[in-house]
Amino acid sequence: MAAITAGMVMELRQATGLGMMECKKALTETDGDFKAAEELLRIKSGAKASKAASRVTAEGVVGAFITPDGKSGAVAEVNCETDFVAKNDDFVAFAKNLAEIVAKNNPANIDTLLALPMGSSTVEETRKALVMKLGENVTVRRFERYATSTGKLSSYLHGSKIGVLLSYTGGDDTLGRDLAMHIAASKPKSVDASGVNPEDIATERRIAIEKAKEAGKPEAMLEKIAEGTVQKFLKDVTLLGQVFVKAEDGKQTVEQLLKSKGATVTAFQMFAVGEGIEKKVEDYAAEVAATIAAIKKD
Repeated sequence: MAAITAGMVMELRQATGLGMMECKKALTETDGDFKAAEELLRIKSGAKASKAASRVTAEGVVGAFITPDGKSGAVAEVNCETDFVAKNDDFVAFAKNLAEIVAKNNPANIDTLLALPMGSSTVEETRKALVMKLGENVTVRRFERYATSTGKLSSYLHGSKIGVLLSYTGGDDTLGRDLAMHIAASKPKSVDASGVNPEDIATERRIAIEKAKEAGKPEAMLEKIAEGTVQKFLKDVTLLGQVFVKAEDGKQTVEQLLKSKGATVTAFQMFAVGEGIEKKVEDYAAEVAATIAAIKKD
């Protein structure tokens, strides 16, 4: 059997971008044949990606991109298993490149996106290579794309965990960025009341009525109290109803700001990493105990 040197391992690592131990193992299995080892790693990367697919990915980053002409833009959320991997340069670059591909190609869904070219390969093959290199499941969770012929687009990333894409008309670039930052900070559910889930409104109304009843309010006042509660709720969850985060008087709403600038918001999308994903609670003490038990058993 051919001797596997550190130089051979390093060369294969540089060629594939994969881990040292994985490269050494591949060289050992192929008796030091560099090309065979490289091919073996390419084959195994797909298998490893498939094996990792069942693991929960609640960490990750949001990437954003707006085309140079300002007419199309996108945000995309890419997930992994740990915050450590979420900070990896290659992982972050993958999310950014993904947003650019979405903005420029307008894929219909995730499957279409995965089949699109990325560099010398496809998005899916690049994803699989990342799984192999980083040792964690990597998933493309969601994306949103806006295009405009007469309006403007703006984006904002709060670190890498919250991303906002905004479509608006009127105003300048500063206004667009300020609005995107406001959305990241205040997290509105929709532009105005028409976009709020009717079930959420009904829930607020029902709770308000029950609270009023418990407080002994007269029956004749219940609907009025409920309506007041609903209106306050709508101000809190709609972009136009919220107080602008940079309002100098602490009172100016986003709607008032837009009116003063002759601007309107057409649409916005905000992604917060891991939002809605149920994270697995790890019992590390039990995991260590199980590992020790397994070692003793062997």
